[in-house]
Amino acid sequence: MTRILVVAPSWIGDTLLAQPLFARLHEKHPGLVLDALAPAWTTPVLERMPEIAEVVMAPFAHGELRFGDRQRLGRSLRARGYDEAIVLPNTLKSALVPLFAAIPRRTGFVGESRYVLLNNIHRLDGKALPLMAERYAQLAEAPGEPVQRPLLRARLRYDEANRDQAVRELGLDLSKPVAALCPGAEYGPAKRWPAAHFAALARELTTRGWSVWLFGSPKDREIGDEIVQRADGAPKNLCGAMDLASAIDVMSLARVAIANDSGLMHVAAGLGRPLVALYGSSSPDHTPPLAPARIAKITIACSPCFKRECPLGHFRCMNDLAPARVMAEVDRAVG
Repeated sequence: MTRILVVAPSWIGDTLLAQPLFARLHEKHPGLVLDALAPAWTTPVLERMPEIAEVVMAPFAHGELRFGDRQRLGRSLRARGYDEAIVLPNTLKSALVPLFAAIPRRTGFVGESRYVLLNNIHRLDGKALPLMAERYAQLAEAPGEPVQRPLLRARLRYDEANRDQAVRELGLDLSKPVAALCPGAEYGPAKRWPAAHFAALARELTTRGWSVWLFGSPKDREIGDEIVQRADGAPKNLCGAMDLASAIDVMSLARVAIANDSGLMHVAAGLGRPLVALYGSSSPDHTPPLAPARIAKITIACSPCFKRECPLGHFRCMNDLAPARVMAEVDRAVG
């Protein structure tokens, strides 16, 4: 029996983009036990992936080295007898735990000059592998071998009992079709469609007989409140009202999801929900949903810039993406 530890990304969206890698590893190693080392905030996503056997908690915040703690964690994993570790982040510190765990085969991209920490080294050809999901999937193959295409789609399980409990506790109305709106984006404001546009879309959906629910983290609560106010109270603001596990489960009820390029966009794709994905500063040529989706974006010379904030100050890539255009994509998404 082969045992592999994946050092998972620290972002929810990137974690879902790694799922084709996980599926490919199971194809190559029948009976594989695949565990993931991940921070607490991505754990609910990994726990809902059928490919992952167990999630090992990585108690490190973004950017923290904590060398001694990584050494102790690695040593505690030695008894598990992993045959290989696959390190997805490109940082030097992310490769320390597999080294301290004495895992004999340690795979990853060169990253921050990790020649000593890794011994099965890949070199990234960004032009040949423009998709983030392809880059992760490359690590299932031998260095220099091609990625297996087509990539397998994302797929998440959901907990019906937990979902039903959350619906009762939040007093959610299931008598109408549900539209899930995801107005946040952890990376920065340049990836966020304006609150006024989300509000206009929410009003139109409500007029057409939809229940509109806003999904997001506690950080998105304020923008959710603004959307509710601008939409005359039509949407239900669920931002910060439940943990990520419950948000995944409740989102499984959506008839359609409209989301910025964010972790929740990839969650909706993993749940197989009809999806309209909004792109401005980022690109569907790099981080598309791993499921069929309608892409809403406009053509503008400065987009994509991949910046956290609009460097030119006009934010046209999102401001000029009109609610009517997105509503048309919603109509196409739901058939």
